Amino acid sequence: MQCNAMHTKFMPLVSRITTRNELSDLIRRFVGELSALHTSVRGGDLRSDDKKIPVANLGAILLRDEENSGFRIDYIYKVDLDYPDEKSPLDAPYLDVKAGDIITHVNGRSALSAMDIGELIRNQVKKQVRLSIKRGKDSKDIIVTPIGNSFNLRYRDWEYGNRLYVKKESKESIGYLHLRAMSENDINQFYREFYPIFNRQGLIIDMRYNWGGNIDSFILEKLLRKAWMYWKGKSGNQYWNMPYAFRGHIVILVNENTYSDGEAFADGFKELGLGVSIGTRTCGGEIWLNSANRLSDNGLVRAPMFGVYGNGKWRIEGHGFEPDIVIDNLPHETFNGKDAQLDKAINLLKSLIKEDPREVPPVQKYPNKSFKNNKK
Repeated sequence: MQCNAMHTKFMPLVSRITTRNELSDLIRRFVGELSALHTSVRGGDLRSDDKKIPVANLGAILLRDEENSGFRIDYIYKVDLDYPDEKSPLDAPYLDVKAGDIITHVNGRSALSAMDIGELIRNQVKKQVRLSIKRGKDSKDIIVTPIGNSFNLRYRDWEYGNRLYVKKESKESIGYLHLRAMSENDINQFYREFYPIFNRQGLIIDMRYNWGGNIDSFILEKLLRKAWMYWKGKSGNQYWNMPYAFRGHIVILVNENTYSDGEAFADGFKELGLGVSIGTRTCGGEIWLNSANRLSDNGLVRAPMFGVYGNGKWRIEGHGFEPDIVIDNLPHETFNGKDAQLDKAINLLKSLIKEDPREVPPVQKYPNKSFKNNKK
């Protein structure tokens, strides 16, 4: 009956459709009546052209500075030094470019001839560009290779900055890792960032802004491993079995932009008693989905197909995961570089470590297994 009512409601609009985009919009309205997340409508026989002109990016925050005849470099985005391929085009030691330097010319053209420096590097992605740089009374020319979209670089800068901040504030007793999604790339990131800090006394797993995917069980399985015996040679530190099991206290961070499998991970983390969750209530998209509903022009009407339940109730969908400690990052404080959620996690872990340091058990006195000793 409900389906018939929806057909009756939307069918009069069909005759008014003139483009494929309008058809998609109508289907979205129809599907939206389900009031379920994980629905989407996209693709199909859409009109397009080849006139896509990419605007390159220098990987920095640039401010127009007419007094100094150019664009002032306010900040150069930073990433983990172990991954130089992800670095900003301006972040190379041999270039000697710093915040405060002025870009006066781009390929010989005055930087101020454009309202935004992006106008001067259109179509220059992965192409060499000559920049004239001024620092005080000195000036020089450098060659850089701009990147395309700077989203990944800016995201890496945020992740890396958080990691360094946690390292400094905890004096290296707490580890930090962030997962932006739950795909095969993200499980690789989890492994590469977890193993260097598996022996810390505390761990922050940041699931804020997580897009979802389907690897929650892999990570939960890793965190469930428990050390049950220890190895000690004549030299070096102890290590334990199960190898790389995390022995310390764990806190996870979530917010309103934690989606899908990020929410499933948070729910499992809490249900399995692995630690404390901090942040704000998550998105609430937990009906899992299927992308099999292809249309005749290869468009997609993605529908949620699998409900998630446990302990006698449907989980998360339409409401979200509620963290143990609710704390929000207020806009003005966030703008000024504060992160109340991260600070709360650090302070909580410091307190837990003080109460229960979970130090590696001391090595016992080596037994005397000599034949002579055993005869006694």
